[in-house]
Amino acid sequence: MGAEPIIYAVTFIAVLLLVEGLYLVAFGKSISMNSRVNRRIDLLEKGNAREEVLEKLRKERDQHREGPMIPIYSMITDRAAKANIAFTPGQLFGIMVLVAVLAFVALTLGTEAELHIRLGVSVVIGGGAVFTWVNSKANKRMKLIEEQLPDAVELMVRSLRVGHPFINAVNIVAQEVPDPLGTEFGMIADEAAYGMSVSESLKAMAERIGIQDLRFLAVAVTIQQQSGGNLAEILEGLAKVIRARFKLFRRVKAITAEAKWSGLFLSGFPLAAIVFINLIDPNYYDDVKETAYFIPGMIAVGVFLVVNVLYMRMMVNIKV
Repeated sequence: MGAEPIIYAVTFIAVLLLVEGLYLVAFGKSISMNSRVNRRIDLLEKGNAREEVLEKLRKERDQHREGPMIPIYSMITDRAAKANIAFTPGQLFGIMVLVAVLAFVALTLGTEAELHIRLGVSVVIGGGAVFTWVNSKANKRMKLIEEQLPDAVELMVRSLRVGHPFINAVNIVAQEVPDPLGTEFGMIADEAAYGMSVSESLKAMAERIGIQDLRFLAVAVTIQQQSGGNLAEILEGLAKVIRARFKLFRRVKAITAEAKWSGLFLSGFPLAAIVFINLIDPNYYDDVKETAYFIPGMIAVGVFLVVNVLYMRMMVNIKV
């Protein structure tokens, strides 16, 4: 085995950095989620018509859900849509192929593994690295939306209390809140301007992004529109609930941090030990690897490791 596991790991990390570099080179600050001015406002300030901006943002938003079901790529469509990746489906699939080819070249130069092993590992690295990158982008974007939502709801509450209609409150959020939530609310405001129901737009956004607090917001607005009531008070209560849930989530995360790191250590230590032993003495297992119990024993160890990872994840995955 030798140093091959380390080469595999280094190749995987290099692929992640390559994909991130390609993304930044291709789109730069235009896809940044940290800008104080959200992307919709930026496009409008550049002289684009409101309808053109809406069409462009809609196309980017839906391209991964409505794109072709390309093999391997189809596994990451949901996460790519939640991450709002600027790469088109074809471009993302092309990057997966590119990094798989580069990984194969790196493994060919750096290892002596057989051809079918290099091909298999290259495909896993190409697809796995791109999925890991897309998943991290999706998690980051959803986390930002969760953090921005209480402030956005409170901004709507203040707007409603001074007498603005709800659609104006949505417009204020679209202008004042940065990405990613600012552009999402801006698209809702634009869709309402062209005749679509605000409640339907909120429902669609909540289901597309998959955040429970957004579903609460959509349900609250829908019920108020159907049954009446003081929307400002409803949203104020919702904002308090969201902040309380977020605070509790942070507390639970802090309490379970030690258990999570313990789980990672217990899961990673056996693998690290195997790699370390092979680096020190590549022939360490020569006396036993030809015995009848070696393969079943390795399989049993692998099963126990997987069970350990799943069990530790279940123990610290507390729903808030």
